[in-house]
Amino acid sequence: MRIDLHCHSKYSHDNYLEPEELIEQAIKMNLDGVCFTEHHSLTASRPVEKIEIPQGFHIFRGLEISTDRGHLLVYGLRDDSWNIWTRDNYLDVFQVLEIVHGLGGICVPAHPFRGWNSFGEDVLRIEGLDAIETHNGPNFEDETRKATHAARIKNLPSIGGSDCHIKEHVGRAFTEFKHPVHTIDELIEEIRKGNCRGMTP
Repeated sequence: MRIDLHCHSKYSHDNYLEPEELIEQAIKMNLDGVCFTEHHSLTASRPVEKIEIPQGFHIFRGLEISTDRGHLLVYGLRDDSWNIWTRDNYLDVFQVLEIVHGLGGICVPAHPFRGWNSFGEDVLRIEGLDAIETHNGPNFEDETRKATHAARIKNLPSIGGSDCHIKEHVGRAFTEFKHPVHTIDELIEEIRKGNCRGMTP
């Protein structure tokens, strides 16, 4: 099962990609699902739950948080109660990890070796990460190699996502799951068990 775990639509407020176009492109790319990870807010992606989708295709919702160490993908939250700061840029990563885990979610550094807004070598030092986004759409080969190596050193699962902001970028990286996942809880459980891997087409 192939799911793009890092997608941005117009609800991230930094692009004009309609969720319907994103889903249409994902199906053309032979993906089985996508996860909307809008910036700063889980609530922002709530409208996608009203979209009619073809049978067998799956929609999930997460978010991408800007921390003081880099961007962090979060899955498994139910609302925006995680955000105790009101201002949600460059938050203390250790506080974010504590709060997200307390709410039952998981935390994954996005594009950790891209440079700006990325964890870099801190990904090797920070405890409490649940997986690493080894494959990210805009990644250069060296960035993917470093992220994959870090996941291996930390013995953490690997995931992938396109980080799309335009239709043509949907599915340029994704996560392959060993077993079918139909709910966000199943998705999280499979990531925790390491039954997945980041990939590119």
